[in-house]
Amino acid sequence: MLGRFIIISSPSGGGKGTLIKEVRGIMPELGYSVSYTTRSQRFGEEDGREYHFVSRDEFRDLIEKGEFLEYAEVHGNLYGTSMRASEKVFQTGKDLIVEVDVQGAVQIMEKTRRREHQHLYLAAII
Repeated sequence: MLGRFIIISSPSGGGKGTLIKEVRGIMPELGYSVSYTTRSQRFGEEDGREYHFVSRDEFRDLIEKGEFLEYAEVHGNLYGTSMRASEKVFQTGKDLIVEVDVQGAVQIMEKTRRREHQHLYLAAII
């Protein structure tokens, strides 16, 4: 059986990360792919845990190599989900929970029509 995408999307600051952290605490069997970004690393963040922090040039190289399942520019920063990391999760038989904006959700659903998708759009978590 093919693993499912569980897509959590919202505008920036809508609570995606908070929700995913809670869900992963309750359901540790879910696979997770750390996204890539060109934004600056914030205090307390660790490269490879919250994001893979890369330069704009490195990100563009990854785009040219077809490494992203989806990517988008949001508020002047690039964000993307690794195709390779996603497939690694599916090879273990797990479902994959991903945190993306609305553009990313649409790209994933268009590129992966063979897989089942569950999509939750958050307006905001208050």
